[in-house]
Amino acid sequence: MELRVGSKYRLGRKIGSGSFGDIYLGTDVSTGEEVGVKLECVKLKHPQLHIESKIYKILQGGVGIPAIKWCGAEGDYNVMVMELLGPSLEDLFNYCNRKFSLKTVLLLADQLISRVEYIHSKNFIHRDVKPDNFLMGLGKKGNLVYIIDFGLAKKYRDSRTHQHIAYRENKNLTGTARYASVNTHLGIGMLTHSFQSLISIYLDFNLIFL
Repeated sequence: MELRVGSKYRLGRKIGSGSFGDIYLGTDVSTGEEVGVKLECVKLKHPQLHIESKIYKILQGGVGIPAIKWCGAEGDYNVMVMELLGPSLEDLFNYCNRKFSLKTVLLLADQLISRVEYIHSKNFIHRDVKPDNFLMGLGKKGNLVYIIDFGLAKKYRDSRTHQHIAYRENKNLTGTARYASVNTHLGIGMLTHSFQSLISIYLDFNLIFL
């Protein structure tokens, strides 16, 4: 039996998992274009995909932000259809025996910083910056780094006044411990500490040479 979402996207095999849902390969039946389809069970106690899709829409147009093609509900699932992307930096790092060349390191560093800066410029922090959430593009965009998975993202300042939202102490750890910022480990609510997470990634990638 053929499964479809949004009336025009045929659902295929599972290709990954996000913070609050699974990602499947999909195909636009009218054009043959392959897409990524993220599914989240509507019965979850705290469904996040609707919120995540809104953040994606705010970020649309930014370099390295996947294009969102359709969002909605289908049966027992919330659905988001997006641009299909390639392997993650974690996948590539493993493929390269967990060591990148200096040239690769410098090219990645520039793009990773740019992605985080763009998200901050839109008044959000990602809160789960890690190699698994940076994916390469496909085809002509094969050298472009994308950032994905905004299931844990949060607004950190007022859009109109640009006033920062106050710190909150004694918060539980959010994101991935290995790449979390110092403040996160101390139980202080995160503001613009994504760059500390990037430093952890750079150390893993041998971006910092001692």
